[in-house]
Amino acid sequence: MTPRDPARRSAGLLLFRHRGTGFEVLIGHMGGPFWARRERAAWSVPKGEYGPEEGAEAAARREFEEEFGHPVPDGAWLPLGESRQAGGKIVTVWAVEGDLDPATAVPGTFTMEWPRGSGVRREFPEIDRFAWCAPEPAAERLVEGQRVFVDRLRDRLTGGRGPAAHGGGT
Repeated sequence: MTPRDPARRSAGLLLFRHRGTGFEVLIGHMGGPFWARRERAAWSVPKGEYGPEEGAEAAARREFEEEFGHPVPDGAWLPLGESRQAGGKIVTVWAVEGDLDPATAVPGTFTMEWPRGSGVRREFPEIDRFAWCAPEPAAERLVEGQRVFVDRLRDRLTGGRGPAAHGGGT
């Protein structure tokens, strides 16, 4: 029996703001050709992978700044825990209250061969757009393994008295 590779780990920040009697979260539509025509389950919390030489909090801050192009707003970090994604990656997320304008985002980029097999390398934004969403539409847009973070944030903000999973919002 061979030892298993440790799970890949990723960390991120879910920005939120209060609106009326509810709240909204800032999520990003994943960039690149695979996600270009998708809306449902094609959005993500700003996050990214990190290795053993970097702590989860530092990675979450770095990834937010790389993907959004601005520093993390000052404020308390609310731990939202971990979630194992469909591919086995473990994602750790914190929530931070802040109100940034999505139109000012300057996302980082990645390079890949596109079209596949063409030998042509193209650059794409990691996140091609950001949007503020109430919990219900955010849950519909987020990849399935990250929806739990919106539920956990709702529980933190309402003391567990919020509507059923993926319900409510503004």
